[in-house]
Amino acid sequence: MSKRKKFVNIPVLTHLAEESKDWPYENPLAPGHRMCPGCSIPPIVNMTLLEYGKDVVTGSNTGCLEVTTGVFPYTAWTVPWIHVAFENNPAVLSGVEAAYKAFKKKGKIDKEIHFVSINGDGGSYDIGLQSLSGAAERNHNILYICYNNEGYQNTGYQRSSATPIGAFTKTTPVGSKVVGKEEKRKDLTLIMAAHEIPYTAQANPFNYKDFTYKIRKS
Repeated sequence: MSKRKKFVNIPVLTHLAEESKDWPYENPLAPGHRMCPGCSIPPIVNMTLLEYGKDVVTGSNTGCLEVTTGVFPYTAWTVPWIHVAFENNPAVLSGVEAAYKAFKKKGKIDKEIHFVSINGDGGSYDIGLQSLSGAAERNHNILYICYNNEGYQNTGYQRSSATPIGAFTKTTPVGSKVVGKEEKRKDLTLIMAAHEIPYTAQANPFNYKDFTYKIRKS
């Protein structure tokens, strides 16, 4: 088989790849996906996984990331990736992480493997909140990332509990009495911090140094 081409050609990702000890200078999420032009999800995925190296298992709920990278028979993933239902990716990765610890304890696995769950606000703030809360309460060793689209963008921009107050979405009532979403957005960061997990943070991929610092700290 021919070797895969090297795809790291973005300055930010090249910088990260050069600092990664184990990663073979290939993007975890390869070009050819179906993200919207300018979408921040690919840089979020690549900046995160380049920090973890090749020994990683990642997963996603149904959502933008899933439908643009893993529609059978195509995939943009170069690392192990699990897609499950909208509401249960944290639960599934919790099981994978627990199985890994059991096999490692028995001496059947000796390498360090990291677990990363990457999901949108619909699968984090709303539909998957129970699963996420359960994984946090059990303190599974999983990095969970919510890319906040401020709405269900994959299905045409319906409101979520991450949609800011005053925003107008496809599900906002039309008329003179309502000028936008009337409820404040849910504070997911505060909710996760209330679980007393080891680390909770917010980051913007635009500030890649801050973003990667927080990934390393996690």
